[in-house]
Parts: sequence; C-alpha cells; structure tokens
Amino acid sequence: MNSNDRTFGLADNLKEIILNISNYLGNSLDMLQKLLAKKHSSKAYDVDVEFPSWVSNNDKRLIHGLVLGTNFNLTVAKDGTGNFTTISSAVSAAPNSSETRFMIYIKGGEYYENVEIPKKKTMIMFVGDGIGKTIIKSNLSRLDGWTTYRSATVGVNGNGFIAKDISFVNFAGPSCQDTLYVHKATQFYRECDIFGTVDFICGNAAVVSQNCSLYARKPNLNQKIAFTAQSHNESKQQTGISMINCRILAAPDLIPVKANFKAYLGRPWKLFSRTVLIKSFIDDLIDPAGWLEWENEVAPETLYYGEYMNEGPDANMTDRVKWPGYRRIENASEAAKFTVVPFIEGNTWLNSTNIPFNLGF
Repeated sequence: MNSNDRTFGLADNLKEIILNISNYLGNSLDMLQKLLAKKHSSKAYDVDVEFPSWVSNNDKRLIHGLVLGTNFNLTVAKDGTGNFTTISSAVSAAPNSSETRFMIYIKGGEYYENVEIPKKKTMIMFVGDGIGKTIIKSNLSRLDGWTTYRSATVGVNGNGFIAKDISFVNFAGPSCQDTLYVHKATQFYRECDIFGTVDFICGNAAVVSQNCSLYARKPNLNQKIAFTAQSHNESKQQTGISMINCRILAAPDLIPVKANFKAYLGRPWKLFSRTVLIKSFIDDLIDPAGWLEWENEVAPETLYYGEYMNEGPDANMTDRVKWPGYRRIENASEAAKFTVVPFIEGNTWLNSTNIPFNLGF
C-alpha cells in the first residue's frame, strides 16, 4: 500500500467518525474504493466542515442524516405510495414565490422525465435516497434540435434550489458534453460526483465547488477531454468557476485507455473565461500544458486561469501554457479571492441553506 492509499483510508475513517456518513457520501466512497481496487490513487477530502453556530442538531441531521424522521411537504414515488408519481407534478404543486424551504422527498427509483424549476418556484429542495438510488434521467440533446439548456435533465431557474442524495443523468450520447451547465446566477456544490468528457462544467455563473469529484469518461475517437469551459464574456462580470479541494480523476471506463486521449483542465469558451483550481488533487490524466485553446483559436489575453497548491501526479506546473492570462497563484491572498465569501457572497445566503461549507480552503 502506498502513502496515498494510507492517507485515503485514514481520511475515510475520520469522515465516518466525524460526519456520521450519510447515504450520499457512503455511495461516493464506495465508488472510490472500487477505483482504488484498480490501483487508482487519489487525495482524500479535508474534514473541516463548518456549520453556522445557530444550526441546530435537527438541521445537521437534515443535511447529514437519513431521510427517516424528516418532515417533507410532498413525496414522489413511482409505486404510488407518495403524493405524486412524477417529479414534475410535485414541482407544479409547490407554492409560487415561497420564502420558506419547500421539501420534496423523491423515493428511490428511476424517473424518466425532464424537470424544470421555473423562476416562480423558489426555495425548493429535492431529497433522494442516495446517489444511484434516486435517479432522474432523460435523453434530450442538441442533435435532436434542443438547446443546451432545454436539453437539461433538470433545469433550474427558481432561486434557492437545493438537491441532496440524488443523481441527474442524461443518456443521449454518444458524447458526454456539457454535463453541468452552470448557466447563470450564483451557485454552490458540495461533495458532488460529476461525469463527462467535453466541457462538462460550463457556463457563466459565479460558482464554487468544494470537495467534488470530477470524472472524465472515455471520449469518442480523436476527441479531447476538457473538464471546464467557462463563458465569462464581459470584463465587469464577477463570474467564474472555482474548484476547491476537488479531485480531477479518470472514470472507470477511461482508466484502461487514458494514455490514448489528451485531457485538459479547461478551455476558454469566451474572452474573459475564468477558472481556478485550489488545493485539489490532479490525477495522472492531464496533459502537461494543462489548458487547451478553444477550437484551435489563440487563447485570449483577457482570460484568467489559475492554479494554487494542488497535488497529484499532474499538478506540476512546469510545462503549463505560457498564456498571458495563465497564473501560477503563489500567495494565499490571491487564492482567497475565489472562496465562498468574496467570490459568491456565500455569507449572505449559504447559511440559510443549512448546507455545510468551508469559508476558506
């Protein structure tokens, strides 16, 4: 067993003791254990989860505990044991312009539908039975004439949306492109597993991801992998993708053939594209250049791509791109600009979600 494996195992034990692992995290760790069995190393998460001081024990159980005992406003169940058999029907029944949390429990099963949370449906929370247990699936794509947003399995316009212990899947194929379209507004992701091939986190929101795992799947022949494609298109916009304590990994279908494909941390969709990777683990699948031009165009000087204190086989920045907008971030104060308070003003709204988050990195 190498040192990475020992560190990973110790952190798993600590998480089990400290966080009382929920179904969500249990499924994630099960997946990672399978990857380790394939001699795939990765960095463990830190466990310095911070709750606001006012969060009660009941609130903590809501976030980390089991579904049993939670009071839900509506229940969706395919077998007819809930209020509705489809998720869209439950969303339609939710109150408009709610200022309080409206919780929808979605029992385990596969739900084949495209779900839209319209702007008037605010403060909705989906709670499932766990990753791989409650699954929302669809197969719309741009090849069938749908826009990127309209092809989404779950599209969210309503403020205050939260999803926990649930999987969103689009199985249109053949490419796994634009998996998570962070289209607009302010967004936060915690302990999520995101799979894709090309630009699979894309869009122009101000978004922070903490402790997430990004898995590159096997792409089509001669296709290059790009984890991100941020579309910041005006100099005054305060948008971008910030990934803190995340993991850049190969999915099981890519691991045996990853030497046959080039993979990159991201590429600039628009002129002011901005993406940073902070204290994260980068496994052995990323090209030494790190970043890729947009469809053979010259990288704009106005972009901002930064890396700070990352670890792993491909975290070495020696041979990274020489673009004017690429930065080897060398001090904590520069990296801190992309944490939850200065970047997404998380202190003004994350507390109300009862979702744990780290103030720094």
